[in-house]
Amino acid sequence: MTLPVLIAGAGIGGLSVALTLHQIGVPCRVLESVAELKPLGVGINLQPNAVRELYELGFGAETLNTIGIQTREWALVGLNGNDVYSENRGLLAGYHWPQYSVHRGRLQMLLYQATRERLGTDCVRTGQRVTGYRNAADGCGVVALLESRSGERSEIHGSLLIAADGLHSAVRQQMHPTQPPVQWGGAIMWRGVTRAKPIRTGASFVGLGTHKHRVVFYPISQPDPVTGLADINWIAEITVDSSKGWPEGDWNKRVRHADFIHHFAQWNYPWIDIPAMLLGADDVYEYPMIDRDPVPTWRDGNVVLLGDAAHVMYPTGSNGASQAIVDARVLGSMLLQHGVGAGALKAYDEKLCPEISPVILRNRGAGPFGLLNLLDDRCGGVFDDIEAVIPRAERDEFMHRYKVAAGFAAERLNAAPPTIPPGARVGPAG
Repeated sequence: MTLPVLIAGAGIGGLSVALTLHQIGVPCRVLESVAELKPLGVGINLQPNAVRELYELGFGAETLNTIGIQTREWALVGLNGNDVYSENRGLLAGYHWPQYSVHRGRLQMLLYQATRERLGTDCVRTGQRVTGYRNAADGCGVVALLESRSGERSEIHGSLLIAADGLHSAVRQQMHPTQPPVQWGGAIMWRGVTRAKPIRTGASFVGLGTHKHRVVFYPISQPDPVTGLADINWIAEITVDSSKGWPEGDWNKRVRHADFIHHFAQWNYPWIDIPAMLLGADDVYEYPMIDRDPVPTWRDGNVVLLGDAAHVMYPTGSNGASQAIVDARVLGSMLLQHGVGAGALKAYDEKLCPEISPVILRNRGAGPFGLLNLLDDRCGGVFDDIEAVIPRAERDEFMHRYKVAAGFAAERLNAAPPTIPPGARVGPAG
């Protein structure tokens, strides 16, 4: 009997792995710690490299349009309301695939329902947290250690273990027991969703302010045909002294508007009333902006890390969820090439770990928002003519370098062959 591939975590990365394994004919089982999956979270962006992979998993524009909106523009605006940089995104930028702004929970539920429909309703076992693992002594297979929500412990055997169990991954902790703690650089984020009319192109991602004091907002739903209102996802952010560590016990908590609105009380522009937008959200949650230092490898024998468990990163590049989807597809391609074994995990690790680890540090350094750092250095963030401060050619080159590093430069992506060749299946001997 063929042992299934075990997947720890039913988030975006874990479910993308499950759907990819099903596509190439590899049996799998997903183990999720929560008792019931719910559409939780906030807005995220799916870059064209990830949208391409979703298309190839059977989620075309007609499906993705129901859970989000195709992003048309990415823009940075200075504190005085003047444009720093703007560019087309997705199809308008020459990609063969759009970029999407979606609600994270709605995307997760889309993947979850597809997983249940394609792989069977019993393929995702909820209420089971993977707490550790043992590689088989003969190198064939792995044992995942489980703990139920009631505290009952058990084991399950598999051919491989794919750890997509997030920021606080128990698998990563076992693999790298001396890793530094979660890193917080001082940025505090407040996040919410407000019903309002989209601005600029109607599907614009806008970052407004400075590198230490800014608001980011973008629509994550189609506008209502009658009112013109859409769900606007926003992040309000400040940076404080981080020398004493994160002062709160919670990694996210619900807060009152009065707890943070004073930081943005004067941000009222002719084209956007920031305080009104922030106050329009029913629920606001506070988060520290955190990541983890890169590790030298994501693999230990028949076990490998994926998504946030491998490379949790600051959201400044809007590519965390996208990279998790790409991880899943690259892993699938390595299983096709090397069979279901440690060799595939080794090839996956050697391809992605050295490539993506620098992106973690690049995002920590503000990612594409680094243009605001440069602006602050040169003029304190206040200017009349951006061309006199950062010429267009320099801004374009800055953004191009980031896209190349993050794997979604248009010319490279458009020219690349499919990650998973159509109809490809792992052979019986794999």
